[in-house]
Amino acid sequence: MLFDSLEFAVFLPIVFAVYWSLSNKSLRFQNAFLIAASYVFYGWWDWRFLALIIFSSGVDYLVAKGLSKTIDSKKRRTLLWTSISINIGLLGVFKYFDFFSKSFAEAFTLLGKPLDPLLLNIVLPVGISFYTFQTLSYSIDVYRRKLEPSRDLISFFAYVSFFPQLVAGPIERATNLLPQFYKRRVFSYDKTVDGMRQILWGLFKKVVIADNCAGIVDPIFNHASELNGSTLVLGAIFFAIQVYGDFSGYSDIAIGIARLFGFDLKPNFLYPYFSRDTAEFWRRWHISLSTWFRDYVYIPLGGSHGSLWQNVRNILVIFLVSGLWHGAKWTYVLWGGLHACCFIVIMLIGNHRKNLDVVAQGRYLPSLKELLQMGFTFALLSFLLIIFRAENLGDAWGYIENMFSESIFGRIQIYESKAFIPLIGVLFLVEWLSRERLHGLEALSKYSRFYRWATYLGLILVIVSFRGESQAFMYFQF
Repeated sequence: MLFDSLEFAVFLPIVFAVYWSLSNKSLRFQNAFLIAASYVFYGWWDWRFLALIIFSSGVDYLVAKGLSKTIDSKKRRTLLWTSISINIGLLGVFKYFDFFSKSFAEAFTLLGKPLDPLLLNIVLPVGISFYTFQTLSYSIDVYRRKLEPSRDLISFFAYVSFFPQLVAGPIERATNLLPQFYKRRVFSYDKTVDGMRQILWGLFKKVVIADNCAGIVDPIFNHASELNGSTLVLGAIFFAIQVYGDFSGYSDIAIGIARLFGFDLKPNFLYPYFSRDTAEFWRRWHISLSTWFRDYVYIPLGGSHGSLWQNVRNILVIFLVSGLWHGAKWTYVLWGGLHACCFIVIMLIGNHRKNLDVVAQGRYLPSLKELLQMGFTFALLSFLLIIFRAENLGDAWGYIENMFSESIFGRIQIYESKAFIPLIGVLFLVEWLSRERLHGLEALSKYSRFYRWATYLGLILVIVSFRGESQAFMYFQF
């Protein structure tokens, strides 16, 4: 069930009405209803994969209970590794088994000993990378004694399956979201209205910006060998805009929906294309994933402590693993590795903790230096996303090689509708003016009712008039 589908447009109001009608009942009953609604939402794709969520939830619930009953360090480590092995094992089987099997067979073929790979050819469950990391972080936090294990089975299962962020994040920590299931939620008109604003802005980013960009990007990447360099440059830029509109749009919708039900999720995107270097970019892009790898991989490896070589190694590990998290393709691994190289260069010159504030804070316009920094960073990110988007390493190389040919100065070859392109400017203008806030429409609360409703109706009209051809959210495949 997609957020921008007719089915969800029917599903959400019904769930919202029933949920708040239960607010005077027991909290457990209200949480149980959320579980049921979340399972319907997820099972709409394939009800058979509900067993995976239930199994993963049950494993981590029982592991955490076991951790609370022993102080023996050996038993606690065994319980933790049980959770890690089961969760990563499930992820490995469904997402990576065929990839590594093919890679293993190809390596032997290169050595002159061809092998037929063993392939499972199984469907990748939607959102498995997201909810696996969410349940796994719970067990790790309980093991580290940063969190008391849940004694409420219903609240815990509701936390894992909470439908707004179940299939594409944000990846919520139990320390933030789980306690909210223990407390009675009181309906807040202001929170609900702000949630609806964020949903509206997310829909604009997804169905107007991302889906229309896809109509330009897909033909360019699918026929890269036939197009000139200038068109390929434009394809890379439009893909950078597409992936941002798609994923940040999903996050805005998810966070907004959660607010409708009285929950506060952590922000997942904080205007990353206004970053002045790639280190700042990773503090603002897919924040729930980058902080997950920081807390559960980078810091346990030693973080920034230790020798320079150890620090470089730790950075390489988290970016390579992050690349592999995105999918079972070498293009993702290379994309992660190149981002690691960029980060290491910034770290070596001592600038990786330099841009911690909001760009042009307190000013309407950036300085010339800030503008050049943002422009260079966006260009670099767009270039690296060519590798991310390509089907394989050969396609990525072919795209880049053709792009930097003499034809880069030729006339752009785009025949699709370009009527929506000025709306990209609207997107970046609104987000620039809102860069010190949590989402693009948050500031509307301080304006008059007439101005607010004019904005709402205008956006709805734009969404209806310029809606692109429906595309599945990109991060569902991860």
